[in-house]
Amino acid sequence: MTGWRHTLEARGFQLSRSKTEYLHCGFSGRIEEGGEINLDGRMIPKIAKFKYLGSIIQQNGDIDEDISQRIRVGWQNWKSASGVLCDKRVPLGLKGKVYRMVVRPAVLYGSECWPLKKTQAQRLMVAEMRMIRWMCGFTRLDRIRNEVIRSLAEVAPIEEKLRETRLRWFGHVKRRSVAAPVRRCEMIVPPGGKRGRGRPKKCLEEVVREDLRVTGLSEDMAQDRRLWRDRIKVSECRRSAA
Repeated sequence: MTGWRHTLEARGFQLSRSKTEYLHCGFSGRIEEGGEINLDGRMIPKIAKFKYLGSIIQQNGDIDEDISQRIRVGWQNWKSASGVLCDKRVPLGLKGKVYRMVVRPAVLYGSECWPLKKTQAQRLMVAEMRMIRWMCGFTRLDRIRNEVIRSLAEVAPIEEKLRETRLRWFGHVKRRSVAAPVRRCEMIVPPGGKRGRGRPKKCLEEVVREDLRVTGLSEDMAQDRRLWRDRIKVSECRRSAA
């Protein structure tokens, strides 16, 4: 601990003795108890989750806390723009544009590397539809299909935008320089070559493979930036001519 602290301080970084915490990552599914970490005789507290650049990193590698945080931030942005989104005099198309510019980017922040499960995607879909229904002035009692409401607000489904975001990042990774550090997403096997009981954790590589299957793309196509961008682009829902 002392060695790297002196290295940081030699380069102008100051390490706070009272605010320093550490997170032991058990992404393999096995949380092992490690020894105590001391800094100048003071024990560093161990935490179960850590917020870094707006994203929450959990000890076990799950993303539930991060998704909950993104939904909360999305609602905060929605409420800050409610003067426009809830104004009946504002056209629905303009409300949808404000939503796409102010709310949705906050919800999708950091989603490029989410190994998303169906239940987690459902949580995001439910939260988004509540926002869109509210700004359009509808409730579930009106019995209007989600597709119709999305077309009125001109907002694409969030699950499709999540796929677009993941594939955009995947394209950047595939086109990176050969000399760049390798950043491959793969399932981590616990020491000894044995996994724990039950289904292994879902990894980003598995989600991206499904995205490629759904869109009919192959990894080699990512080398053509323009083609890749055009194929992964999700168009916003448009109102029907009727």
